Amino acid sequence: MPTASDFQHMLRGASLRVTAPRMAVLSAVHEHPHADTESITGVVRGKLGAVSHQAVYDVLRALTGAGLLRRIEPPGSVARYEARVGDNHHHVVCRSCGAIADVDCAVGSAPCLIASDDHGFTIDEAEVVYRGLCPECSTATS
Repeated sequence: MPTASDFQHMLRGASLRVTAPRMAVLSAVHEHPHADTESITGVVRGKLGAVSHQAVYDVLRALTGAGLLRRIEPPGSVARYEARVGDNHHHVVCRSCGAIADVDCAVGSAPCLIASDDHGFTIDEAEVVYRGLCPECSTATS
């Protein structure tokens, strides 16, 4: 887990001012990967007290725009945020409880970036969502 000093360095490196809300949101997302905005807001309020939903949305947008966070939108789910950025990883989502986990590419360097037909696009990112049942839900249905 990064320290407060690490978060300050990240913000400055992205040419963003260091503010308490930005520090709290970065910390919350690092502590709770794949959290939704409501969950992040709850964690931030626990650290800072009264913070508006709009302030958290604004910080999430700024941090995502600066490349410090990644916004993911698994099918059938609200937007979620993660601090793992800059690589081509994917996600596995439980069909029952909605749990999400990271999945690295299976082979080589970003093999999923090679589309069978790119339709003329210059592709620089691919998002794959694997769906199934997590271990807890698999056991519960057996």
